[in-house]
Amino acid sequence: MNDSITTEQDVVVMECAETEVMTTSTACDDSLAVELPQDNAEYDEPVVDAAELERRQLASLAPRPGSLEATGLDQSFLSDLAAKHLFDGGILTLADIAERLALSGPIIRNLLEFMRAEARIEVRGVASDGSAANLRYALTDRGRAAALDAMSRSGYVGPAPVPLQDYIRVVNAQSVHERNVRSVDMDQAFENVVLRDEIRDQLGPALNSGRAIFVYGRAGTGKTFITQQLVKLFPDKTLLPYAIAIDETVVEVYDPILHRKADLDIASPNIMLGEGHDPRFVCCDRPRIVAGGELTADMLEVRYDAATRRYQAPLQLKANNGLFIIDDMGRQRVAPETVFNRWIVPLEEKIDYLTLGSGRHFSVPFNIILLFSTNLHPQDIADEAFLRRIGYKIEFPTLNAEEYGQIWSDFCRDADIVCEDNVLDYTLKALHAVHDVPLLPCHPRDLLSMAAERAVYKGNGRHINTEAIHVAWDNYFVLSTPDNFVRPSPSNDGGPTS
Repeated sequence: MNDSITTEQDVVVMECAETEVMTTSTACDDSLAVELPQDNAEYDEPVVDAAELERRQLASLAPRPGSLEATGLDQSFLSDLAAKHLFDGGILTLADIAERLALSGPIIRNLLEFMRAEARIEVRGVASDGSAANLRYALTDRGRAAALDAMSRSGYVGPAPVPLQDYIRVVNAQSVHERNVRSVDMDQAFENVVLRDEIRDQLGPALNSGRAIFVYGRAGTGKTFITQQLVKLFPDKTLLPYAIAIDETVVEVYDPILHRKADLDIASPNIMLGEGHDPRFVCCDRPRIVAGGELTADMLEVRYDAATRRYQAPLQLKANNGLFIIDDMGRQRVAPETVFNRWIVPLEEKIDYLTLGSGRHFSVPFNIILLFSTNLHPQDIADEAFLRRIGYKIEFPTLNAEEYGQIWSDFCRDADIVCEDNVLDYTLKALHAVHDVPLLPCHPRDLLSMAAERAVYKGNGRHINTEAIHVAWDNYFVLSTPDNFVRPSPSNDGGPTS
């Protein structure tokens, strides 16, 4: 059969096959059911593993829509989205379109029938296996014009979005504040981390409080590492939509760079079947979004790209049901007051108010654990009124000699480094004490790594002596001060002075 020419008789035959196969597809769940005898006392209760139980819970939270009405989206909206996919992909089968829109076969079939009735698509033959699910569809001239018109209004070409009200329901149902962290959880999460008990006992209640957390201390005290590890305390999975729909506007939420797709979703069931959760959602680990010195005020608002005509959700919305860490607070390209003031209302009301480029306002749950981390003193970057709104201010102190030695020993073991017996004592007394350098968690790793690199260069393997650690110290720290540093003379274009 010629791909570009399909006779009227061929279309009739294919439509009959389509009806028959899609009817079978619709009833596939019933055909898979196995009826057990009424008296089944001889059978053991089926064992459901944790992963299967979690899949069932997610399916209950966001069941697959079985009809167009259940998607919560308008037929004309979905037909425009399908037209954009056909414009992007050329000739697509029903199965291709179902996968692209993340909707079931019966919904796509009804949608394609609507588009054919409007003369926007045509059948271009059947794929090699001849099944109705593999009928090949393409846009007509009228359909291409409609697709271009749809693209001019919105550049989004992805899975069907989730209506705003459905998104709000799912976020509230999987709130990060529903889980209570216990001391035993903290001990397990930081089992191999040197962290004082008093800091663990501060972080645990802070996570349970629902309030923002302010972590501060000098650079190198482990604030960034510890705060990013806190997501381990929330091991359950969460559903994130690819995008949400606010009326006719689509705002993209899922970000493969920021979000980590869970194993449950990697082996998701066939899109044509009625199993599993709504595939418009992605099953992910709890979000952990980190923003540092690159943070700007516009990253906390809905952003519109005029070139692509697409909307992106702000960082805090992408962090919903998880952790949002603003690291290195006070070093951003925006004033600290601007960043702090952005959170006053969401922290008070647990609702974030956002605005689209059209001026349309909408609100979403503010369901995150918000952490600020800084090397500065809190009173240097925030006023007293805002600090009162943050329930927990946790200082990360420098180490004592015992803690420093524990980190030193752990890193030597993990990095397969052999130190002579006196190297640690030499580092503490002849280097840190003499130069009045406080003990920080980053020092053992950095100094030992540099010393091992020198030992390898000298042909000593990864065997470290006091000479190697002293050279590493000189390379690691800036020994000269601004007052005694010899700067190049302007007369020689910045070259070395004689």
